[in-house]
Amino acid sequence: MKIVTTETISGHEIIEVIGYVKGSTIQTKHVGRDITAALKGIVGGEIKGYNEMMIEARKLAIHRMVEEAKELGANAIVGMRLQTSTVMGAAAEVIAYGTAVVVR
Repeated sequence: MKIVTTETISGHEIIEVIGYVKGSTIQTKHVGRDITAALKGIVGGEIKGYNEMMIEARKLAIHRMVEEAKELGANAIVGMRLQTSTVMGAAAEVIAYGTAVVVR
């Protein structure tokens, strides 16, 4: 599955536009990560626990988007975007979305 953030894929012709596809996940904070984050807020530095959590969340959201595109018969996704939002105080949602297409 080809995934690009552009509207076209260089060297390929879009022969069918299938439509909007998305994948999402909601991740919650872990108590250990919260303690580490609070300490990092005082002394500064990267919060590795949150970084790892968000990397995994992005991977899962993209995987779910790809699975939806495959089910619809697509072999590529154009215009892919990632978006993050806070669902509640202790949870964040990551959404991957784009347009499923068939390319040649």
